[in-house]
Amino acid sequence: MPKSRKPDFSKGFSVDRVAEGGIVQGKVGKQDALLVRRGEEFFAIGPTCTHYSGPLAEGLVDGDEIRCPWHHACFDLRTGEALRAPAFDPIPCWKVEREGKKVFAREKLAPPEPSKAHPASEQEPPASVVIVGGGAAGFAAAEMLRRLGYAGTLTMISADESGPVDRPNLSKDYLAGKASEDWIPLRPPEFYKEHKIDLVLKTQVSAIDVKAKFVRTESGTNYKYGALLLATGAAPVKLSTPGASEGQVLYLRTYADSQAIIEKAKKAKRVVVVGGSFIALEAAASLRERKIQVHVIAPDKVPLEKVFGTPVGKFVQGLHQSHRVKMHLGEKVARVNGKEVELSGGDKIKAVDFLVAGVGVNPSIDLAEKAGLKVDQGVLVDEYLRTSDPHIFAAGDIARWPDVHTGEPTRIEHWVVAECQGQTAAKNILGYKERFAAAPFFWTEQYGVSIRYVGHAEKWDTTKVSGKLKAKDCSVTYKRDGKTLAVATINRDRESLKAQVSIERGED
Repeated sequence: MPKSRKPDFSKGFSVDRVAEGGIVQGKVGKQDALLVRRGEEFFAIGPTCTHYSGPLAEGLVDGDEIRCPWHHACFDLRTGEALRAPAFDPIPCWKVEREGKKVFAREKLAPPEPSKAHPASEQEPPASVVIVGGGAAGFAAAEMLRRLGYAGTLTMISADESGPVDRPNLSKDYLAGKASEDWIPLRPPEFYKEHKIDLVLKTQVSAIDVKAKFVRTESGTNYKYGALLLATGAAPVKLSTPGASEGQVLYLRTYADSQAIIEKAKKAKRVVVVGGSFIALEAAASLRERKIQVHVIAPDKVPLEKVFGTPVGKFVQGLHQSHRVKMHLGEKVARVNGKEVELSGGDKIKAVDFLVAGVGVNPSIDLAEKAGLKVDQGVLVDEYLRTSDPHIFAAGDIARWPDVHTGEPTRIEHWVVAECQGQTAAKNILGYKERFAAAPFFWTEQYGVSIRYVGHAEKWDTTKVSGKLKAKDCSVTYKRDGKTLAVATINRDRESLKAQVSIERGED
C-alpha cells in the first residue's frame, strides 16, 4: 500500500475492517503503526520488531502477544514489552479508544517501566548475582534482572575480549562484509554503566566455592554471590591437522575470531572450510560472497543430514554447489603441506590461503564439574534451570534440562534458546518459579536463503514435506510415534510461528 494511502488511525478506523486476529497496516499521525484486533479489543503497535526490524504485520497474534516472523521474538500487545528473545527493546504502543463503530489511536503510551511486582513466592531477592559468561544467556539474564527491577549487585564475568555480541552475525552478514561493526555489540558500553552491571572482561573464573558462595578468578579475585548463573557456553573442537602451521587453521566462535578471518580474507583467493556444521557452511557461504574460491571438506555424505534429514541436506548441498563451492563429502583432511591440503581420499587442493574449521563444539562444563555439580553431557538442571545446588543456575549451551515437549533430557546449542534460558533463569533467581517451556528455535541463512527450525528432533521415524524445496517454498515436519517434534520451513514464516505455538501447547 503506498505510504500516502495508509489509513491514519488517529482519525478513526472502522472496526468492521479488522478481522478477528487481523492486522491492518497504517499510521498514527506521521508514524507507521499496526492495528491489531483480538476479540473486541484493539491494539495499536509499532510495525517492526526491535531485533532485526522484522515486519510484524506478517507475524502471528497469539492471545495478548504478537510474534515476529523472522526470529520469533515476542511482544506484549498491551505494553509493547519484549517478552521473549531475541528482541530486548519494546515496540511503541498507542492508547486505543472506541467510539461507536470506529476505533481511534491518538496518545502514545510510555515505554514499560521495570517491574516492581514481587513474585508470588514472596522470596527475598539475593543480595548479589554473579553471571559467569558473556554470551547470549549471560547477557539476556543480566538484562532481564534489571528489567524486573532487581537492584542488587550484578556482576558478569567474561573470558572474551569484548562485551556480549550478536554471535549469529559473526558467521553470516558480518563475515560476508554486509554488516558494519556497530551491528555487532548487543549493547554499547554505556548500557552496562547505566544499568549498574559490572562487566568484567578478559577474565577466566577458575573455581566456585559452593559453601562460602563465591567464585574465584585466575587472577585471585573473589566475587561473592547470593545466586550464581553459569552461562559458560561452549568451545570449538580443535582439529589435529598434521603439517598445519601456526595460525593456518582458524576457528569461528568469538568476535575476535570473525575479525581474524575477515582480515585474512582480504588477500585470500582460495580457502578450505573443514566441517559440515552450520557454522562451517555459513562461513563457506559468507566467504563465497567475498568472491573467494571455497572448498568444503566434511565427513558426512550429505551435509546437515543428522539435523534436517536427507532432502533438506541435499538442498543445502545443491545451494552451495550452485554458488560454485567445491564439496568434498565423505572426506577428512589428511595433511597440510604448506599451501596444499591433502584429503583422506588422496585428492589435493592447491594454493590454499588458510583453513576455517567448524567441526562442532564441546560444552564448557569443567567449572561446574570441579564445583561438584551434577553433570551428564552438560550441566544437569531442573525445569527451572536450577542445578543440583539450589543457589546456582545454568543456561545456554551447557544446560541439560528436562524438555517438556520430548520428555527427554536435552541440551541445545542454539542462540535464541540460550537467550530465552537466560531470561527464564533470571526470573527464577528472583523467585518467579517459571518453567522453561519454550519450543526451541534457530535459523540458518546461506546465500540469502533462510531455513527456520522450531522444536527439537534428535531422532524421527516420519518426515512430511509440504511444498517444493527447489522452489524454496516448503515445510518439513519431523515426527516420532505420530507426535510432531520439529518443523523446518523455507519462506513459510507464519507456518513456522504456528508450528512453534502448536508444539508449546502440545497440540499434536
